[in-house]
Amino acid sequence: MPTVLRLDGFRFFFYSGENDEPPHIHVESGDRIAKYWLTPVELALSKRFRAHELSSLRAIVTANRSMFIKAWHEHFDTQL
Repeated sequence: MPTVLRLDGFRFFFYSGENDEPPHIHVESGDRIAKYWLTPVELALSKRFRAHELSSLRAIVTANRSMFIKAWHEHFDTQL
């Protein structure tokens, strides 16, 4: 499960077996988790994050979207 970014106590990553889904990024901090689709940036699921945290996370995902998509393709396109 490649970690793409660590920022402000959050870890942004994806699971290696998820190449059958559209590009997305998982976020965790402690026991809190979220998943954001990258095209367009949209919350897919969350557990234990508060609404204001999800707003901040969405802003981080949006700001780093290009990097996340690039990392996704670099990882999964080599598995084809």
